[in-house]
Amino acid sequence: MRKKFNLNKRARFILSAFILGIGLLFIQSISFSWRYLVVGFWSILALPLCLWSLREGLTFKIEWFVTPILPVFFCAAVALFYFLFPQSLIYRISIFLFFSFGIYIVLLSENIFTVATLRTIALLRAAQAIGFLLTLLTVFFLYNTVFSFRLFPWWNAILVFFISLPLFFQSLWTIDLEKKIDVKILLFAVVFSLIVAQLALMVSLLPVNVLTGSLFLTCASYVLLGMASAEISGRLFKKTIYEYLAVGGLMFLALLLTTSWTG
Repeated sequence: MRKKFNLNKRARFILSAFILGIGLLFIQSISFSWRYLVVGFWSILALPLCLWSLREGLTFKIEWFVTPILPVFFCAAVALFYFLFPQSLIYRISIFLFFSFGIYIVLLSENIFTVATLRTIALLRAAQAIGFLLTLLTVFFLYNTVFSFRLFPWWNAILVFFISLPLFFQSLWTIDLEKKIDVKILLFAVVFSLIVAQLALMVSLLPVNVLTGSLFLTCASYVLLGMASAEISGRLFKKTIYEYLAVGGLMFLALLLTTSWTG
């Protein structure tokens, strides 16, 4: 009887990262007028690849739609941000290596989260920290892309809201790993997304450059998610609040100082 061929989980992670990495290289070789459409289809490809890679650990319904959020958005973020780089061989190779390693780490982190919903795992704290950093990197790339389009301020706010909502929800869900949708976490995600969207509207009305505006929104996301994560895990103390507010205050001051009020 023929033995059934079956890849182990780590091999599936590597294969998925390689397939998506090759897809990223392909995107850069097609006509510019088709790139945004292809980026959308390519990012959606991360959804079945993620579910295939993690299939043994997807025990609860919520995991089927929460765990692919970061992989899908990370793919879109890197591809869109890649458009801003010069089209040279060295940049292509560098981005390919960065993305392939990054999506592999994302899949590893999501795997830890799915396992941690069933039993205690020592690597959970590390996975939460890595997931948090990758979420911030993803929103930075996407916020930067939105501002680069030079859209009407209200469009910037709307796009920032819909970018932030799923990523904020996924990031906060990894703190407690509830087996069903937690209304508190959903409320946090909606309110924080509205706050960041309003900040995006404010930034769009100020004479700031794209990089500064993107960093400011990313810093705001860091402050909001950081305090919410501490509150959910029962570690939100006065000192913690002051530290996060100090970071937010310094970034807001930097925004004001780098704004060209006479421009």
